[in-house]
Amino acid sequence: MLQRRFDIIAVLDFGGQYAHLIANRIRRLGVYSEIHPSDTAPASLDGCKGIILSGGPRSVTDADAPRFDPAVLSLGMPVLGLCYGHQLMAQSLGGTVAPGTHREYGLARMHIVQPSALFAKLEPEQQIWMSHGDSVTALPPGFRVLASTPDCAVTAMGDEQRRLFGLQFHPEVTDTPHGMEILSNFIDLCGCARSWNARAFIDEMANDIRARCNGRRVFLLVSGGVDSTVAFMFLNRVLGPRNVLGLHIDNGLMRKEESRLVIGYMREQGFGNLNIEDASADFLSALAGKTEPEDKRRIIGEMFIAVQERVQRKFGLNASEWILGQGTIYPDTIESAGTKHADKIKTHHNRVDAVMELIGKGLIIEPLSQLYKDEVRLLGEQLGLPHHLIWRHPFPGPGLGVRVLCSNGSAGPIAPGDQDAVNSIARESGYSATVLPIKSVGVQGDSRTYAHPALVSGPRDWPKLEELSTRITNKVRGVNRVALRLSGAATDYRLVPAHLTRDRLDKLREIDGLVTDVLHRSKEYDAIWQMPVVLLPLLNEAGEECVVLRPVQSQEAMTARFAFLSNATLSAIIDGARAIPGIGDLFYDITNKPPGTIEWE
Repeated sequence: MLQRRFDIIAVLDFGGQYAHLIANRIRRLGVYSEIHPSDTAPASLDGCKGIILSGGPRSVTDADAPRFDPAVLSLGMPVLGLCYGHQLMAQSLGGTVAPGTHREYGLARMHIVQPSALFAKLEPEQQIWMSHGDSVTALPPGFRVLASTPDCAVTAMGDEQRRLFGLQFHPEVTDTPHGMEILSNFIDLCGCARSWNARAFIDEMANDIRARCNGRRVFLLVSGGVDSTVAFMFLNRVLGPRNVLGLHIDNGLMRKEESRLVIGYMREQGFGNLNIEDASADFLSALAGKTEPEDKRRIIGEMFIAVQERVQRKFGLNASEWILGQGTIYPDTIESAGTKHADKIKTHHNRVDAVMELIGKGLIIEPLSQLYKDEVRLLGEQLGLPHHLIWRHPFPGPGLGVRVLCSNGSAGPIAPGDQDAVNSIARESGYSATVLPIKSVGVQGDSRTYAHPALVSGPRDWPKLEELSTRITNKVRGVNRVALRLSGAATDYRLVPAHLTRDRLDKLREIDGLVTDVLHRSKEYDAIWQMPVVLLPLLNEAGEECVVLRPVQSQEAMTARFAFLSNATLSAIIDGARAIPGIGDLFYDITNKPPGTIEWE
């Protein structure tokens, strides 16, 4: 816990995907924020200036709902409940919570119906970001409704006298455009001095690295992505190059020419302490025949550790003198159920059991583990890394291993009525639709889903498609993702057995390389945050595998909106794809996060 040199706002963590993001946003507004377990004793919060109750994956009516002492609401300091925290506040103080008649995942329009210090200087109509199934159905005594949406009568509530407020939406995410103003208003209600800054946090990180290493040197796994590159530079800067050794592992799951390019630009930046190990045969052998996303992620994570240990032995490194480093950032932790009440969305390769055992023994250091992607990029800029390194599109640690989807030939039945429901919703907007016989990972209400995507056909009207995607995923429980067909005219798609093979990986490398080249030529590469390209084990009527384009806008990966690419860019991609043997119909993912994760696995 930080020495109390600054005013502090406490965040009680109920397992929400955005609990740490709340603290991040408060810090960005100049006030230090600490995260505490949900069952923290009220006396432990003495000295804080305010409290925020986070979201969470449970229902407040569940028997296993996270423990909480309602006396926290009677400490006399301002309290802000968000999503689950909003519902918990209502229930604890005498209101009622029940399943809503409509689920809300993604964008919504809020109307402010009562003036409040929490909404000071905001326009009456606001875009907000929702992710909930339950709703407050009756207010606690002393509260009044502050804002509503068409599908949620109590979108915001407040008791101004006691300075207690609840918001059903998430002000901490970037897709609530004026969320920072709302949080800033809450800080004003708390009476906090805005004396915290990023430089203080970076200095604290450096001191923590020196203390954790305690004379040991760091052996860092460097994929070449933004996170590991910044971590490598930061460790070199804090500990000195003699005390840091980088290892890039070619796992056979990299993009076209990726390993060669990584080593090249690392050398350009003066990193002479980086080695490369070709372990592609080991990874592909271990992954042979595997189809389940979680199995693949676990195997990839364990193989990284096994190869790292092998290289340490080859170099004759004394284990007692070295500590393993990783470029883990906070979304990896929270999506892997890394906090007490969080739901596992997907296991990141740097959070498999073998890694967690090493962390438990104090044998791994992760200098960026409390940061989000936008903060990592800020740190990289302060360290002097060039723009093209810092602003590379994020690439998952498991690489193309989670972008080549695998199958045993069956994804389970599509729920009765889901096809008709999707058709009906699509027709209302002038589109046709089908539910695809495959599944992908999603995140809804802070919980993991594994459900079918819907495929719609019709014009590229992006705002209309965003609204259609939201309606389908909100109303059809068996669908967590929607894609638009860009090319092809198949009336039926066939799911086939398919595994991680060099041939399928090479096929994806070609289409992925084509997409990247087109984005650079069109000057749209820097306009989007990330562009996964996904190979599906779905065959069109010509027996070719279908591909999904997944361009997104985001800042910290906890939420995302699908990006709108130009028609010229899409035409160039479609034309180029026709020249790649085995590439069939192209789809364009039009799902926001939530309900769909950025990656399909």
